[in-house]
Amino acid sequence: MSDKEPTTTIDPGDGHQPETLKRVMGPKLLLLFIVGDILGTGVYALTGKVAGQVGGAGWAPVILAFLIALITAFSYMELVTKYPQAAGAALYTHKAFGIHFVTFLVAFAVLSSGITSASTASNVFAANLVAGFGWDVSGTGVMWIALAFLTLIALINLRGVGESVWFNVVLTLIELSGLLLVIVVGFFALGSGDADFSRVMIFETEGDKSVFLAVTGATALAFFSMVGFEDSVNMVEETKDPRIFPKIMLSGLTITGIIYVLVSLVTVAAVPIGVLTESETPLLEVVREGAPGLPIDTIFPFMTMFAVANSALINMLMASRLLYGMAKQNVLPPVFAKVLAGRRSPWVSIIFTTLIAFALIFFVSTILPETVTASLGGTTSLLLLAVFAVVNVAVLILRKDKSGNAEHFKAPTILPWIGVITCVFLVGPWARLDELIQYQIAAALVGIGVVLWAVTWFWNRSTKGTSTRFRNPEELS
Repeated sequence: MSDKEPTTTIDPGDGHQPETLKRVMGPKLLLLFIVGDILGTGVYALTGKVAGQVGGAGWAPVILAFLIALITAFSYMELVTKYPQAAGAALYTHKAFGIHFVTFLVAFAVLSSGITSASTASNVFAANLVAGFGWDVSGTGVMWIALAFLTLIALINLRGVGESVWFNVVLTLIELSGLLLVIVVGFFALGSGDADFSRVMIFETEGDKSVFLAVTGATALAFFSMVGFEDSVNMVEETKDPRIFPKIMLSGLTITGIIYVLVSLVTVAAVPIGVLTESETPLLEVVREGAPGLPIDTIFPFMTMFAVANSALINMLMASRLLYGMAKQNVLPPVFAKVLAGRRSPWVSIIFTTLIAFALIFFVSTILPETVTASLGGTTSLLLLAVFAVVNVAVLILRKDKSGNAEHFKAPTILPWIGVITCVFLVGPWARLDELIQYQIAAALVGIGVVLWAVTWFWNRSTKGTSTRFRNPEELS
């Protein structure tokens, strides 16, 4: 998940009404922000894994993942223009169902997806650091580098980070430059005869797996590259005219979809599938194969590190702040709402989410050292697909609600239905026959949340005599 830090209102602490966020984002700035939200770890790390499941036709799952993301984006476009508040899926779920525990499950699933996404990015960062310096390091060494990087992220988070929109624009341009470089090198290799374009039409599946199941599994994995568009709704209160969201979100998704398809095509054309599947840095393999006479391969790992480092930081920021927000809502233990006296950063939430990320990387690196990135990235996809299924149902239910903006965008009714069906289908075990560990990770993370909710519920009932419920779900972000 390539996420940006959610926005909040500012409480002056003097008893007056909180200040509203400054509306600074016009169409161009919002477009760059959305593109940057979607670009990130997935395309840099999982392109080879996707191709490994279906062969040279790795572009097919990418297109399918794009279409599924596009359908769900229509639901987000309707809801964000109807309820222009920066709270996202949890708010939409609460308005649609009004069941506090369901709202909690959605919010905690989003939080968990941030942790798994940051863990994925940390592993990719470590792999590219090793490749960039040419170190001969084992999988265990990569794991320790990833853990050290997460520690650095936690320290930065504890210090307090206020990331500006313009800084995100700079990072987006760097991410785009890396992907455009891959595309240019790939086409250069094709033009010079060093690549085999015929490979892109070959379907190859592992073992006796059918083409249908192979494409389904690859699509579920490729979906990780498409997530991020949903977090752009957190910028609605800083957008000059929220009515532009549908047009800009569609444009951003289309741009990234085209880039991803081109990257998939040149990747399988320039590099043998076996090499891509085994590599933790598949796009670096394209640069090495496509331009062997140029020193681009010495620079590219560091460009990748810069891109995924930002993803890791923002996802851990999101996870810790959402945990803090739920503690403030009194649906999680109040200890998670503790902040540092000077920095005002939620130190307990930061430490807690970092320890979970540590455990994830250590566990997956120990159990499945060859598929760390795919397992963690696939879990992110699993969690968010479940959230998207709920959002697609919510948009249908909220058609009856007349309290929102009357002039909101309205998606064609058939699309949320298709979105529900496709998201639920990709959540199913048939989409992850070889990756059941993703269910184990997702269940463990959500299980932690349920236990914390139960502890809070018992504490609230026994000591305060109060219910465990969201007082202001629109303030979660």
